[in-house]
Parts: sequence; C-alpha cells; structure tokens
Amino acid sequence: MTSAPTGLPLHRGDHGLAVRDLHRRLGAAGFNDLGDLDRFDDHTEKALRAFQASRRLVEDGICAGQTWAALVDADYRLGDRMIYLRSPMTRGDDVTDLQHRLGSLGFDAGWLDGIFGPDTERAVRDFQHNQGITPDGVVGRETVAALERLSGRRSGDKTVAEVRDLERLRDHAGITGQRLVIGETGGLPAIVDGLARRLRFAGADVVTLHQPDLSDQARAANAWDGQAYIGLTLADDGHQVSYFEIEGFTSHGGRALAQRCAMALTSLFGTELPARGMRLPILRETRMPAVWCRLGPAPAIVEHAAAVTDALQQAVTAWCDDTADSLSTE
Repeated sequence: MTSAPTGLPLHRGDHGLAVRDLHRRLGAAGFNDLGDLDRFDDHTEKALRAFQASRRLVEDGICAGQTWAALVDADYRLGDRMIYLRSPMTRGDDVTDLQHRLGSLGFDAGWLDGIFGPDTERAVRDFQHNQGITPDGVVGRETVAALERLSGRRSGDKTVAEVRDLERLRDHAGITGQRLVIGETGGLPAIVDGLARRLRFAGADVVTLHQPDLSDQARAANAWDGQAYIGLTLADDGHQVSYFEIEGFTSHGGRALAQRCAMALTSLFGTELPARGMRLPILRETRMPAVWCRLGPAPAIVEHAAAVTDALQQAVTAWCDDTADSLSTE
C-alpha cells in the first residue's frame, strides 16, 4: 500500500490495520523496537520520533500526512526497483539518491525532490550516453552499477542543483520585481494577506495560497515560477523556522531566508529561534528557496498578528537585498 491509510493522523492509543502497517514500515526503515504490533503505544511513539528525527521532520510522535509520505519514500534504496518516467511519477528515497549522484557527477537532474520527472530522466539519458549504456532513461541494474563505480567522484564542490540554487540568487536586486509565493494551511489568512499587501506595495509580485494540501501549494508555486516560497502554519508548541536540507545538499537561498525570518521572530518574541534544516515535503517539492514557519501558540499569534506581519516583511525584504555571495556563505 502506497497511499495514505484512512484514519490519519495516527497517535498513541490507536490500533488496527493502519497501526500494523505503520509498524511494518518503521521496521523496514530500521526502527524495530515496536512493542505490540497492533497498538500504537509508547514504543511506537519513541520509534516514530526517532524516525522523524532521522528524516528531519517535525518530531511530534504523530503519524500524519508528511510522516506517512516519508515512510513510503523510505521503502526503497537505489537498485531495489527499476525506475523510469511514468504517471504518476515515481517517488522515493531511491530517486533522491539517484538525483544526488547524478548532480554530483555534473548531470542536471533538477531539484532534489525525490520525484522521477522529465528533468531526472534527461539526466539519466545523458549519464547513460556518457557511460556507453543504451540511453533509454530507465534506471536498471546496468545504470545503477555505473553509478556505483563512480561513487565518491564529484564534478565540483557543489551539485548541479546547488549551483542552480546559487545562480538564482544572482538575480537579487532588491524587492522590486521579485516573484514571491506566500502560503498557509489554515488559521493565518490575515497574516498571509497582510504580508502580501506589504510586499506588493514594496514592488514585489506576490501570489497567495490558502489551502491545506501542501503538495498542491508546491505545484502552484512551481507552475508560477516563484523565486521564493514562504509558508506559514499554526503550531501548539511554539515557533520554528525551517529550510530544505538533506544529507549532501543544502538550499543556500532557503537557509539565508530562514535565518532572516528566524532573527526577525526572535527579536519580536524575545526567544532565540534558530533556523533548522529539514526535509519537509513542502520544502523539498518547491523548486526554489523556501521556508516553513510554524507559529504558535495560536492566541499569541492572533494577538501579535500585525507585529508578525511586519517582522516577516522586513525579513523578506532584507533577504531580497542580500547578495548571492553573502547568501552562499551564511
């Protein structure tokens, strides 16, 4: 089963087939101290938190949509299955590994989103042609073996995706004309719309997204060809600002934008708020510098809505004024 089971989110006290499937996937990912396989108990929560930490997800011990998607992605390692362009597109850790290997060797596989799309297929064909393999775009045993032979080699200090991320930043020339996407999943429409108005007044082109499905938000942001994505959501456990980072890849633009937002919110609330590298689907699937801001608790955010809007506007404007060189070294 690859689709999300009914009954999400799963949390302590739940039981049944969905919990058993959760245990199976946690065990396959290497988290085996699970206790009663039919019950979501303390053992399950501990294992789930450990999995979430290993995947740079929110460590809440609850299996909601993003954690479930990460569990599904973790089902495969490169070489476990044949990968090719299909509909719906293939997703998984094996695809992320493939994209990273190709990018490290100088082949442009696109953003490291773990989705085998046209950009990744073209990179596979180019790699196959370079290695004297039939360039059919299918990642089978011969292609995986060639990638393994070249393991550890790099075409430069950065992958192609990292180079492109930095090149996009060279277009920075202030806020005027910047194409910005601001999204929220519910509960923060006033802050999102207020931030959009302020940024438009400053000269930016801004689109707002008010929808709970973050994959839909990512697709809309990519289709609009935004230059940055700022996502907001309410949280019960305080504030957190994150950017896209996985082993071997960091979005430099996203990190710098997250640091700007974190500093602004730290000044506002008086609590140190470091920017954190994570691999949340919304950060991974938006092919641009992106930040995800969890703000809470709700009463404090509602009370300080105007101040939060002002702080984020100043952060985004300052980021747009940064130079590419400063962003790449922060």
